Amino acid sequence: MKTILVPVVLLFLAITHYGNSAKILGLFTAPARSHYILGSALMKGLAEKGHDVTVISAYGEKQPPKGKGTYRDIVVTEIQNSIQEMLKNEKMSMVDRENLNPFFAALFVGHVVPKLMEPVLSNEGVQQLIHSKEKFDVVIIEQFLNDAQKALATHFGAPLVLLSTVGANFWINSLVGNPGPTSYIPALSLGYTVPMTFRQRLSNTLLTLLNEVYYPLYVHPNENAKIKKYIPNGPDISDVLYNVSLVLMNSHPSTNQPVPYVPNMIDIAGFHIKPPKKLPQDLQEFLDSAKDGVIYFSMGSNLKSADFLPEKRDAVLKTFSTLKEKILWKWEDDVLPGQPKNVKLSKWLPQQDILAHPNVKLFITHGGFLSTAETIYHGVPVLAIPIFGDQKLNAKSAVRNGFGIALPYSDLTEDTFAKSVHEILTNPKYKTNAKKRSELFHDRLVGPMETAIYWIEYVIRHKGAPHLRVAAVDLPWYKYHLLDVIGFLVLVSLGLVLVSYYVVKIACRKLCSKQKSKKVKKH
Repeated sequence: MKTILVPVVLLFLAITHYGNSAKILGLFTAPARSHYILGSALMKGLAEKGHDVTVISAYGEKQPPKGKGTYRDIVVTEIQNSIQEMLKNEKMSMVDRENLNPFFAALFVGHVVPKLMEPVLSNEGVQQLIHSKEKFDVVIIEQFLNDAQKALATHFGAPLVLLSTVGANFWINSLVGNPGPTSYIPALSLGYTVPMTFRQRLSNTLLTLLNEVYYPLYVHPNENAKIKKYIPNGPDISDVLYNVSLVLMNSHPSTNQPVPYVPNMIDIAGFHIKPPKKLPQDLQEFLDSAKDGVIYFSMGSNLKSADFLPEKRDAVLKTFSTLKEKILWKWEDDVLPGQPKNVKLSKWLPQQDILAHPNVKLFITHGGFLSTAETIYHGVPVLAIPIFGDQKLNAKSAVRNGFGIALPYSDLTEDTFAKSVHEILTNPKYKTNAKKRSELFHDRLVGPMETAIYWIEYVIRHKGAPHLRVAAVDLPWYKYHLLDVIGFLVLVSLGLVLVSYYVVKIACRKLCSKQKSKKVKKH
């Protein structure tokens, strides 16, 4: 009986697995490890659920998941080479980007980043995949100046899902017909919070208009050329851009400003956060023995605190040397000149597990969204030193929500840094508000990873879920903004004014002529 039962059970399990699994292609090719962390977390979650995933990225996964599904890597090393070459030729470090003009930055990013992405489609492994006869049930792509890559969804005959590593923005809204009024939704790069002043709303509107013109006239034609060059019978960029079935947003009302969403935009902020693991022994002992608490200092994966100007670094060191708390500092060099005794250095630190430790009292951060989400998840106050991108907006949000202080890098002195650190450590409101934000972050019907997987499977089940698509996507810009209707109403109004003018004029003439004729008769 057992000899018959075993193969039957195995056959049943095999049928169940293959009946529920899907073939999923993911492209997370941004030249930034923080972006890759999000993409790989999603794809590993899908593999662990039982799906067969293929991931194209700039980094690759050293520890692929072991579960029901399969995980295949295609690593495009040329991207890292390109970014390293660009940084080598640049005269400024990442921390020097703080005061870049946002209008210049928008043009620069739209020009440079797509060029860094070109090696993806020309990569030998990617080309082999393109020319294979493989089919996928869905293609997931990070939305990050990589519009040509979206044509792979059409090429493989699969629905297109986008992962936005930040909240709703110009890059996303136009693709799914989502409203984004510039009156109260600031551009990420400007770092404004609401309500905006007149000057800020003016800058916000002008930057949006710049992007609305710049991308169709310059960026999209270049992306269209890549499609035709690297993808056989590649579709036109105009057919690719608005072929989006779903957008997974790395945002949540507890972390982001509430804004309108169309039905196929879903919040999943925090999906990359895992339950805390046991720390390495040296870190565990360091944190456990900190009776007065620990300050954790990290500028993320792209920025380096080792690039701080000497006077900025000394301001930080002098403050740390006066504190009773221990300092855990992600420092990228081998030596920190003037390192105080209470400071422990490491080139890499398990951030999520550190923030989960009860002795961590303050997180000094650049304000990137991953770090912001993780600190809110664990309820730790922040001192944000933002440099560029969405960091300024995240920092100001922490201030507005009462769980942090924003200290611009250009304003960092021994006095400002010491006052900011002392304020957070001694004023209980920051910890209280951080815990309140954490409660809001956790209060969900379903966890963010489960939400993401559900909606991806939903799109697969319903063949792209076209019923979630709003009609705005199919409207040309002048119809969407009702310019034809406004123009018609203006013309009709002008016509009525002119007709009224001539009617009154004629009536006045007749009235005047009658009065003249009466006068003539009297005389």
